[in-house]
Amino acid sequence: MPGTLYLCATPIGNLQDMTPRVVETLQMVDVIAAEDTRNSIKLLNHFDIHTPMTSYHEYNKVEKARQLIAQLQSGQNIALITDAGTPAISDPGEVLVCMCHENHIPVTSLPGPAACITALTLSGLSTRRFCFEGFLPGDKKEKKQVLEELAEESRTMILYEAPHHLVRTLEELYETLGERRITLCRELTKKFETVMPTSFEQALEYYKNEEPRGEYVLVIEGKSFEEKRREEISCWESMTVQEHMAYYEEQGMDRGVGKREIYAYLHM
Repeated sequence: MPGTLYLCATPIGNLQDMTPRVVETLQMVDVIAAEDTRNSIKLLNHFDIHTPMTSYHEYNKVEKARQLIAQLQSGQNIALITDAGTPAISDPGEVLVCMCHENHIPVTSLPGPAACITALTLSGLSTRRFCFEGFLPGDKKEKKQVLEELAEESRTMILYEAPHHLVRTLEELYETLGERRITLCRELTKKFETVMPTSFEQALEYYKNEEPRGEYVLVIEGKSFEEKRREEISCWESMTVQEHMAYYEEQGMDRGVGKREIYAYLHM
């Protein structure tokens, strides 16, 4: 009988956010797969957890996942933790979870802190509909495509960014999305937690004199339905008669008038 993979959420800053259930599970499992064992040992020591650890990160996620699957198939229970927050969110843990399902290995999640949700609730922006993008792609072509998709997104958007890339990312977002409201969050749950509701333009002005520090969560308002409607109306009104006709024909719509009359009008 196979063991179980436990996805254990760990604090994103404040150690008091660690749940008793996660502590108990980390003590009970046979091994803990951690993103960075050097970082995680501090957490385990704080809670007097002495379970053996093994590294599982972005650069060994496929090969190591196979080894962990074999251990699970042999009956061992494994806990997966990330450096901070919930495993498998913008994290190589998603690969391991997928392989567990493919091999009929039980997976369960022990919920807890997640930077994206924490930032969203603090943002002051709409929480009814939202999407999570994580880190933007490093590849320029792929990033351009993602940014163009985000420009039309009506839901609140959540992104992660490192401090040394923050200004460049804000510039690219401003250039592609236009002026939007944005809330920048950093040091969440920590002593110097910062939540800054602002706009792209104001944020870029601010970081001309302030050096970005710490990991950031960017919460960005989506395109409003009113703005989308204005753009659609403007596009529709700017179309020529010929373009209108081409659109109708592509949609397979009945013209409602005879072809002869239409062509006569178009060639006046």
